[in-house]
Amino acid sequence: MNNERQSSALLDLPHLAADLLPGPRHDALGADTGQPAPRILLLYGSLRPQSYSRKLALEAERILRHLGAETRVFDPHHLPLLDSVGKDHPKVRQLREWSQWSEGQVWVSPERHGTITGVFKNQIDWLPLEDGSVRPTQGRTLAVMQVCGGSQSFNVVNTLRVLGRWMRMVTIPNQSSVAKAWQEFDDAGRMRASPFYDRVVDVMEELVKFTLLVRGRSAYLVDRYSERKGADEARRVAREAGVLEDLPAAS
Repeated sequence: MNNERQSSALLDLPHLAADLLPGPRHDALGADTGQPAPRILLLYGSLRPQSYSRKLALEAERILRHLGAETRVFDPHHLPLLDSVGKDHPKVRQLREWSQWSEGQVWVSPERHGTITGVFKNQIDWLPLEDGSVRPTQGRTLAVMQVCGGSQSFNVVNTLRVLGRWMRMVTIPNQSSVAKAWQEFDDAGRMRASPFYDRVVDVMEELVKFTLLVRGRSAYLVDRYSERKGADEARRVAREAGVLEDLPAAS
């Protein structure tokens, strides 16, 4: 399925004025032009065959590819409920590895009973804040979007922002909420030309810019005084207990 999707016309963007969406200006962002493409992971929150969150994620992926990003879309089918299996389950391992691979992420969920779906939350719940020395989300950029069955709502994007903050991600200012999603996509699953589509383009452009801006700086940006203080205290206790030789303080 992944190969079939990638071999299709990923860069077929009939509603995009390509001359008005050039690639990001590395010089304006202080980014090295010789570095690899930004790596973006996209998550969506529905298992329905006609999932509009999936359609929106794939539309966003096309735009990201146009902007020069490398992308992966995680399929939540067959991802077990949290704690029903071990973290070595293939789908869990794939999700965590892809999150670690990414520099930025796109989260798309439908609104269900005024909030995100269980399908989407289950994916986030499988991503720990920390697993040994690995932090699958910390310092990565994040764009949030939602699809609505009825009138426009911002419940989901607001909830996703809370989750992004909790996962210690750099959530960009812009966001997208697509109202009456059932009428915003054609029979081929492509998003129709509309202000909603233009807003999705805005969000993806901003995500790529922020990802390049943060690149190489995320470790410093999320380096915290309280954590350095705790680590320094742990070293002091270990030295006094004779567990560690004298080591320099944290820098």
